[in-house]
Amino acid sequence: MATAAAAIMARARREVVSHFMANNAVSAANAVAFEPNRRVKRRQFERMRDAGVIHATGMDRYWLDVPRYDEWQRSRRRRAGLAVGAAALIGATIALLAG
Repeated sequence: MATAAAAIMARARREVVSHFMANNAVSAANAVAFEPNRRVKRRQFERMRDAGVIHATGMDRYWLDVPRYDEWQRSRRRRAGLAVGAAALIGATIALLAG
């Protein structure tokens, strides 16, 4: 179930980014309107906006800050890698103590 939820969130994130990239909304001058049609897409949009990846220019127009998006993606991957590493370390420690 968790894997399916992660896949759904990843797809929504890609769709949000794709909307801005397809419309060349990568600067304030090229900002576009965005109205998410699904709750999961709205949630990903809000997360990106809160992280400074998507900026508002007023009148419900937004643009994608590509350098900030790249930083945000690297940070997310780094945190995921640390979580997997910690889980592996805990598993190995338990196996050594139990064995």
